[in-house]
Amino acid sequence: MLGRSSSEEGDQVTRSRQEPRARTANPAQLGPSEREAAWERLGNETFDLVVIGGGVVGAGTALDAATRGLRVALVEARDLASGTSSRSSKLFHGGLRYLEQLEFGLVREALRERELMLTRLAPHLVKPVSFLYPLTHRVWERPYTAAGLFLYDTMGGARSVPGQKHLTKAGALRMVPALKRGALIGGIRYFDAQADDARHTLTVARTAAHYGAVIRTSTQVVEFLREADRVSGVRVRDVEDGREAEIRANAVVNCTGVWTDELQRLSGSRGRFRVRASKGVHIVVPRDRIVSEAGLILRTEKSVLFVIPWRNHWIVGTTDTDWNLDLAHPAATKHDIDYLLEHVNSVLATPLTHDDIEGVYAGLRPLLAGESEETSKLSREHAVARVAPGFVAIAGGKYTTYRVMAADAVDAAAVDLSGRPQPSITDKVPLLGADGYHALVNQADHVAAEHGLHPYRVRHLLDRYGSLVHEVLALADGRPELLRPLESAPDYLGVEVVYAVSHEGALHLEDVLARRTRISIEYPHRGTDCAEQVAKLMGEVLGWPDAVAAREVEVYNARVAAERDSQTQPDDEAADERRSAAPEARAKLTEPIG
Repeated sequence: MLGRSSSEEGDQVTRSRQEPRARTANPAQLGPSEREAAWERLGNETFDLVVIGGGVVGAGTALDAATRGLRVALVEARDLASGTSSRSSKLFHGGLRYLEQLEFGLVREALRERELMLTRLAPHLVKPVSFLYPLTHRVWERPYTAAGLFLYDTMGGARSVPGQKHLTKAGALRMVPALKRGALIGGIRYFDAQADDARHTLTVARTAAHYGAVIRTSTQVVEFLREADRVSGVRVRDVEDGREAEIRANAVVNCTGVWTDELQRLSGSRGRFRVRASKGVHIVVPRDRIVSEAGLILRTEKSVLFVIPWRNHWIVGTTDTDWNLDLAHPAATKHDIDYLLEHVNSVLATPLTHDDIEGVYAGLRPLLAGESEETSKLSREHAVARVAPGFVAIAGGKYTTYRVMAADAVDAAAVDLSGRPQPSITDKVPLLGADGYHALVNQADHVAAEHGLHPYRVRHLLDRYGSLVHEVLALADGRPELLRPLESAPDYLGVEVVYAVSHEGALHLEDVLARRTRISIEYPHRGTDCAEQVAKLMGEVLGWPDAVAAREVEVYNARVAAERDSQTQPDDEAADERRSAAPEARAKLTEPIG
């Protein structure tokens, strides 16, 4: 362990031995004191698995391993869900278009996962959502599409969402009055599911912590440890203060998505597959700009375009283009935004304009490279390989199938573990907040009265925290001002900011504004108007001096300015140059990112 006196180190090692699992009344809490305890455990224990990457696959792998009784640690260089897992289309879906590509196994698997999330594992986070599929061709299109949707409705097992409903042109226009009359000859309504991807990933990680996993963010892998020809652990750096430690493990699992190839090079091992990054851009517009009772799925020349209901907004996306620049900060261009506007406006009676856009985000899909050069043709199936003794890599797949990917990763690592691990049981393990959620929905009026809140507000909290809502609201005991909405982001309460730091591991302003909440994409100011208020609340928990809080606001505002600037640029190179100019919140990060 670096950066400590020997006496201090000795005292902390003694405490670690007295409390080897660092158990508290709430082991899923990821606050400042738990963060320090996690650092001690990383340096002083030997783990069965070390998972690199805090996206949904990494978090899922940690949960899978922990619930099999394995000792597991997860390290993430930035924040939980800071990459692809906070920038998706926010759907739990089978992938309707994959039926046309005859990928029935992938669709069946994804639909089964959707069913599990809706009914057992995360009903507080994953919700049904309806879409209209506009029909534009007579005679053949309705039976063709109906046959595909029949498969879609039945392949996933027991149904927890309604089946398809056929609509005449008049019926479709009543459901979606925003459509041009000439944009369709009829329609079919079907259901999928959606979730706040960042909050879901965070909850998977906290559930893993609940079952004993060590979860630590701002902890970058800088070197792989070896014993003879096998990987025996990793060396990590705390990118907040520069400390380093060695983590010993029987196996290391690379769950870094689009960074998979970079980590393979750092390990010195030859990869078994190659990952390509495909950029997907989404725009967010106010709900009243598209008058509709359902979302839309539209065909494009390359793929499909979704218009997805999102609270008081619509999410419109996505694009699908190669990206070979900065993996941490993919940048949306004016061309990307124009593409989305052009395609959605082709069916809207009242077109959207750039002035209607409240938020923009870009994410990278980690696709397994195939023979075709078109990213939309690359495989969404996942691959897992034992790259070297003690080192497993997994990549590809869809957000929806993260749990299956995680189980496969742990199975692949089993050969390096002492003894045979138990089979995966995560299909039977509800995420934190799921147990008791339905009862609390029925009791929302009573909870609201108890805390002096509107029932609508409590229902919103329940859909973000589930049965953990009492834990959130308890932080406002004696501080009623925390139950007031943020001044420039009234969808969120001050207590949610405090909880994000004290329980959910947020360390920087962007962690709260971009992921613990979605203020960065839901408000036209993108978080700048409430940055100082949020920084003040965070600083109370993290002990920030005024200068540190001011620096956080400065860095966040620079991020927003750089993103706005990049979105006016004509191409990826120019947009990347503008976005990359913004400073990092985690200043001690180095390349490659692990």
